[in-house]
Amino acid sequence: MQSVPSYSPTKIITMIKSLTVREVFARVSSIKKQLWGDEFWSDGYYVGTVGQHANEAVIKQYVKNQGQEEEYVQLHVQQLKLF
Repeated sequence: MQSVPSYSPTKIITMIKSLTVREVFARVSSIKKQLWGDEFWSDGYYVGTVGQHANEAVIKQYVKNQGQEEEYVQLHVQQLKLF
């Protein structure tokens, strides 16, 4: 997504969470019964930024490679070596 600098990441995430949960509840009202503590979204979030020279293909490849098991295991092995 792209935004203007006048909106903080917190404001953007708050709007996204609010709008999406409102739409989900409107379309699938029975989902409220399945939620623990009536919370749809967790309290936290992650925001990453890209420079002006990144393009859709670069971002798409980055997202596609997220969550690969080998990378996850390697990251944790490296982190554990710190201790």
